[in-house]
Amino acid sequence: MAQAAARHILVESESFCNELKGKIINGEDFFELAREHSTCPSGSRGGDLGSFAPGQMVKEFDEVVFSADLNEVQGSVKTQFGYHLLEVTSRAD
Repeated sequence: MAQAAARHILVESESFCNELKGKIINGEDFFELAREHSTCPSGSRGGDLGSFAPGQMVKEFDEVVFSADLNEVQGSVKTQFGYHLLEVTSRAD
């Protein structure tokens, strides 16, 4: 079964999500921004979600994680929880 590992930053607004993405693109550290701004408990781990299989996360999340290029920041991705920046760190089929 497919597995992926990812990290994310969860925030309440799309505009703030896009602002954080711009900071990452301009060289700021994903890990540190997640620790400082993510509203998800994973923020304390730099947004690390560990490994998971399809269907273990919400649909919008899965669609990105199991199709996006590795190590590239994706988002903003809207889910019922808010807006996410995602980075797929590994994937195996």
